[in-house]
Amino acid sequence: MSVPAGAANPDRTATSRTVPLLIAGVIAGPLFVTTLLIQGAVRADYDPLRHPGSSLALGEYGWIQVTNFIVTGALTLAFAVGLRRLLKPHGRATWGPSLIAVWGIGLIGAGVFATDPVSGYPPGTPNMVEHPSTLGALHDVFSIPAFIALLAACLVFTRRFATQHQRGWAIYSSVTAAVFAVSFAISGVAFNQAESLVDFGGLFQRISLITGFGWLTALAIYLLNTSRPRGQLTR
Repeated sequence: MSVPAGAANPDRTATSRTVPLLIAGVIAGPLFVTTLLIQGAVRADYDPLRHPGSSLALGEYGWIQVTNFIVTGALTLAFAVGLRRLLKPHGRATWGPSLIAVWGIGLIGAGVFATDPVSGYPPGTPNMVEHPSTLGALHDVFSIPAFIALLAACLVFTRRFATQHQRGWAIYSSVTAAVFAVSFAISGVAFNQAESLVDFGGLFQRISLITGFGWLTALAIYLLNTSRPRGQLTR
């Protein structure tokens, strides 16, 4: 199986340096999702069906989710660098790696800048704050464009795989984009306290995160399996 269309034919040394970066992409998604789900299940007064993952960064044990954001973001950035090495021969533009890098930066920003309370968590806080704090506003500045960037990356790779006649990967990438976009949009409406959805905002956000990270992890595994040093790689 060949690497995605537009990939370079690097020598053995260059590819060997890229492999650890691709492994970072394999680790990032499972690390983030596992940590998120465990925290949501054990945190007192936290409802994973209702509350956003970002709210886990608030309170006594908030440092765990902060660390989760930052470490996952750094691993994602490393993966974006490795992906860029594979897909950017001779200075050609590569939107996919750049968009995945934006996703990684957004994760780091979401960890550095804590969200405002949403949907009544932590206990005693309002469902929505009337005037966002500076930290809360910065959290949104990083996180919302990050979600949009990951969606765009799915679409970029849908086109790339379709051009390369890899129908399975093209379909998978397009379905991921659709599920990711719809679930993210629904979660946003829920967190804005839409009565019929507010109790399920956390569920739909988790669907979007698991879908998006699942695609990134699968892409990293695919690239790792097709790009290990074997002399010269084919397109």
